[in-house]
Amino acid sequence: MDLPDFGIPPRLARGMSMAEQHEYLRTKLTRRRTLVTAGAVAGGLLAGCAGPGTAERAGADPKGLRGSASPARASGAVHGSVVAPFGRHLAFGADPKTQMRVSWQLPLAVRKPFARIGTAPDALDRRVVAEIRDLHTPALDGVRPAFEQYYAHAAVDGLLPGTTYYYGVGHDGFDPTAAEHRAAIGSFRTAPAAPESFVFTAFGDQGVSQAAAANDDVILRQKPAFHLHAGDICYADVNGQGRTTDGYDPGYWDLFLTQNEPVARTVPWMVTTGNHDMEAWYSPDGYGGQLARWSLPESGFDARSAPGVYSFTYGNVGFVALDANDVSWEIPANLGFSGGRQTTWLAAELTRLRAAKGVDFVVVFFHHCAYSTSTHASDGGVRAAWLPLFAEHQVDLVINGHNHVYERTDAIRDGAVGRAVPIGGSTDPTRDGTVYVTAGGGGKDLYGFPTGVKESYEGHVTRDTPVDTFAWTKSRAQAPETVEWSRVRYRGFSLLTVEALTGGSPRLRVSALDQKGERVDHFEVRRGA
Repeated sequence: MDLPDFGIPPRLARGMSMAEQHEYLRTKLTRRRTLVTAGAVAGGLLAGCAGPGTAERAGADPKGLRGSASPARASGAVHGSVVAPFGRHLAFGADPKTQMRVSWQLPLAVRKPFARIGTAPDALDRRVVAEIRDLHTPALDGVRPAFEQYYAHAAVDGLLPGTTYYYGVGHDGFDPTAAEHRAAIGSFRTAPAAPESFVFTAFGDQGVSQAAAANDDVILRQKPAFHLHAGDICYADVNGQGRTTDGYDPGYWDLFLTQNEPVARTVPWMVTTGNHDMEAWYSPDGYGGQLARWSLPESGFDARSAPGVYSFTYGNVGFVALDANDVSWEIPANLGFSGGRQTTWLAAELTRLRAAKGVDFVVVFFHHCAYSTSTHASDGGVRAAWLPLFAEHQVDLVINGHNHVYERTDAIRDGAVGRAVPIGGSTDPTRDGTVYVTAGGGGKDLYGFPTGVKESYEGHVTRDTPVDTFAWTKSRAQAPETVEWSRVRYRGFSLLTVEALTGGSPRLRVSALDQKGERVDHFEVRRGA
């Protein structure tokens, strides 16, 4: 489709990196001082709140953020009592046993934001000062006004393992413990001190839609300890090419956080970075928006330059989040941005997790697919950079998004089927290789499979192999390949649910559920079985 002129001629933008586009805009684009503060969402519609004079900038922040431990400037137009927090969302810190990050959005700047924490809803005795990150989106003539968005983050440390806590968020003039605000009090549970069985859920490619909200309802019914989001979180950036010519509406983030609040205020939402999450307006690497909106574990190689790269351990499972934009041959806007540091960190982290006492399984999640036959197919850059490490360290499960379907491989070893894993089957990564799951049915418009290739899922098995598909090359060519590894294919909104079982025979019991909560796939991962 034709794209509007967003500040850089499309031909020029195609030859520029994310950093070069950011610098071009920073020096060439005249920012209008019109302020529309997005934040109030009612009845599914975005309402703008004008606040003249409340958010003038004194200078550019290289990350597109304004915020530190000091509170944001308060609006002189309204009292804090009429500024209601919304879009609450949780994430673990680096240690899920003792750390939680409480985040929320505000429609206007406020004074002294905070979170209150306690072990009972009527005893929120601990007060934690919050940090405000003020995110500015410049105006585009004839396209959108300027946006000023405010995100608050409270780092809650020193918690007790295996404990349920309650929390409320507020600021000067807004007390979350007041009777009129008590309905907004949320809760969370820290990871147990010793491994015990638990459930987590996962998908990618969610966006804002009825289907996305319906998947949230299915998540809640699984009662997960946390949720993994494999990137392409909101789709405020429509085209997902990491260019300033991409269509972009920051107001979608307000809708997204409001849509997800019923689940994300209780279930930690562990996100990583997709191609639609590279928002070129905010920072040279495109990640200023992610840094403003999310507070994620700072356990990766550089939390500022790669916020979607981190690890954490919950129970007997180590989790590793990666940013595949760094290695993607399909969408090269951020190709090589880490200078190899991410892959070096990954090798060290997999080594550490495999040696860690009490860690039975390692799960890796990122956006671009290592193995898929759907629209975007497989990314050769991901395969070249990371698959040797997955094989060396016998990664137990890899979860991707990017393709808006559910697809699951057999166990793959040395690029081929190491062991067939039919629906209801089991696999041993120490012997068979790794199973790769594309869980891209989170809520965005669905894709399909190659022409003539049928869906094949639980109750509707049509073993249709081999499949003719392709993989992206470094020159961005589509190299044809005929594959045997595509075991399960489901074209519908869906999510992954995984039960990590401890005890005498640790295993991962993996299932895919449709929007009714009905199973479309299941298998088990057992090591040394």
